[in-house]
Amino acid sequence: MTRSRRSPVALLSAVLLLSALAAPVAAAPEPIAEPQPASTAALSNGQVRITRVDDGFVNPLGVVNAGDGTGRLFVLEQRGTVRVVSSNAMQSGFFLDLRNVSGGITTGGERGLLGLAFHPDFKTNRKLFVNYTNGNGDTVIAELTANSARTSVSLDTRKVLLTISQPYANHNGGQLLFGPDGRLYIFTGDGGSAGDPQNRAQNIDSRLGKVLRIAPNLNGGYTVPSDNPYVGKAGDDLIWALGLRNPWRASFDTGASPARLWIADVGQASWEEVNRVSAGAAGLNYGWPCREGKHVYRNCGASGPFTEPIAEYARTNGNCSITGGAVYRGGVFRELAGHYVLGDFCSGRIWTLEAGAGSPSLRFHRSTSAMISSFGVAENRELYMTDYANGILYRVVAPPFSDVTDSRFINDITWLYYEDITRGCGDGRFCPKSKVARDQ
Repeated sequence: MTRSRRSPVALLSAVLLLSALAAPVAAAPEPIAEPQPASTAALSNGQVRITRVDDGFVNPLGVVNAGDGTGRLFVLEQRGTVRVVSSNAMQSGFFLDLRNVSGGITTGGERGLLGLAFHPDFKTNRKLFVNYTNGNGDTVIAELTANSARTSVSLDTRKVLLTISQPYANHNGGQLLFGPDGRLYIFTGDGGSAGDPQNRAQNIDSRLGKVLRIAPNLNGGYTVPSDNPYVGKAGDDLIWALGLRNPWRASFDTGASPARLWIADVGQASWEEVNRVSAGAAGLNYGWPCREGKHVYRNCGASGPFTEPIAEYARTNGNCSITGGAVYRGGVFRELAGHYVLGDFCSGRIWTLEAGAGSPSLRFHRSTSAMISSFGVAENRELYMTDYANGILYRVVAPPFSDVTDSRFINDITWLYYEDITRGCGDGRFCPKSKVARDQ
């Protein structure tokens, strides 16, 4: 994409402001950008950082956008509530509150409000979908409708599409995504306990340990897409893929051609894995519990073929539970473009993968104090992250200078650097010391 040049007056104003770098605050949203290809510049070790947007959230588990042109972010709280972030600040009240929903909601541990997806035409039809555990601990997929201003959602609009019985309290999955095909994808865990004792992830008559795919009719029901792999044969018609243990965050990368689906699957005892497949690939078997990562876990009575993860890391040195992310397609940080960002819930570590590489290697960037519970993409394709324990929403950034991470001018400084208008003072720092002359 060709970036337009900024006006000399605006540019001079930005440079003069930068020379005095105001106190650090969260960066302002960037205008919506077209998906960016991978940068020709190399992403450096440690370049990916996080900067605080706002705090005060209660056990946040997700952050999504509505795609309605408002630029709002919606933060899911495990207790059953959804908060709105606008202009880098959490707004008062709740967009959605499920705490008094009919049938109840069970929260804590691996239960609660686990997924939220806005319909691609939300701006017009006001439809959204949630994944939560009810009073019995079972998974509920429900449709709701926002008010005419799209500022809140009444529980009176709730219509249950699916209820999936959960035999144990853990491994509920929870991700909901609308794919590039307009279908709703539902990611379920294997039902819990340890080691999938009933082999549910490999059972084609069970909806646990799967990716399910439906076509909501926007009136409280759905149809089964005719190209789902088990339609017309043995197996549950809703199944799109199988062999997952506890997928904790998935995303579609529509900036790739063809589009790709990324799934992070939490391991049992030894390996955390990342899967990357074509968005249209049906009937894949990710291997659990026959496989954990790229390794044999146990004999589960299935022979495959199994889809190998694109990357894995060991459960060592404090790592214990992968949190899947997204491929950065924003327009601010060019080195980060085309890289998948992920983290670990326990260690707080952040890595990237080169999304288009045949066999990408994990690049470690940093350890954080965050309990990383999710990554999410804004309408402008910038990347965000939630901290479960501390209730913080962060923006994920990759500035060329380490000392501008928390600057309100981070977008402008980065642009000035890429346009070769200003450089740093060495050691990866921007550190301006004097005002820029008018001719500069």
